[in-house]
Amino acid sequence: MPTNVQRREQAKRKLERQLVRRAERAKRRRVIAVVATAVTVVVVAGGVYFLATTDFSNSGDDAAAASSTSAAPIQIPTEVKALPTRPTPIADPATCEYRPSKEPASKEGTKAPEGSAPATGTATATIKANIGELTLTLDRALAPCAVNSFVNLVKQGYYDGSTCHRIGTEGLQMLQCGDPTGTGTGGPGYTFDNETWPELTYGRGYLAMANAGADPETQKGTNGSQFFIVYGDAQLSPDYTVFGSLDEAGLKLIDEVARAGHDGSFDPSPGGGKPNKEVKFEAVTVA
Repeated sequence: MPTNVQRREQAKRKLERQLVRRAERAKRRRVIAVVATAVTVVVVAGGVYFLATTDFSNSGDDAAAASSTSAAPIQIPTEVKALPTRPTPIADPATCEYRPSKEPASKEGTKAPEGSAPATGTATATIKANIGELTLTLDRALAPCAVNSFVNLVKQGYYDGSTCHRIGTEGLQMLQCGDPTGTGTGGPGYTFDNETWPELTYGRGYLAMANAGADPETQKGTNGSQFFIVYGDAQLSPDYTVFGSLDEAGLKLIDEVARAGHDGSFDPSPGGGKPNKEVKFEAVTVA
């Protein structure tokens, strides 16, 4: 039977245990309160940041291609748009000016093509990619200088091993490719002018040159090696040279890339991001 001293010691230890448990419970409540407050602050701050940095405009190449992290599936038009016809045919052969660019070629040894190009007929380019085969029809009557440059680069193996670095899924639905560096900054070491006209519009299936606008010094075009494939909506100003089209089977492959979304790395301007589903050109040939 415990003595009075033993009972007092037992009571003391019990009280100490109770005090420890109470302190631990109080500490947990404080931690939970702090975490909850922090989460609220982050959510509010994130909302403010989104509103402050997102470009909600829907015009030109700056159309916001919002990051496809949204749960809602993107809507892709299914109708393929027929290629346009130039209001005035280009003289055959066409005279092209390929000017050295300020930046060196992304692939060493890349050479510019000759300055004369046929302005009639078509060529077929085949891209063997990791997602499947893409068949391009290149139309010399639409853009002889762009087709001439593209064929020249293909024959030099310029596009082999390159990845498509940007896709837009809303506002401007296109896949942009043609930069061996995979960053969107690379080029062939030369530039050339646009081959456009004021009434030009864009649609599903179009193959068009990407550019950086007019050169601020010469006011001439800045086309190089980068191009984009329109797989859906594209409310663009007529500043991008259309030089061919992608077949329907290839468009369906691009649709799947678009549905996989992107990382938002080009948001808010020019929009879009690196495709979550990689598109890599294993080999490109032309006939």
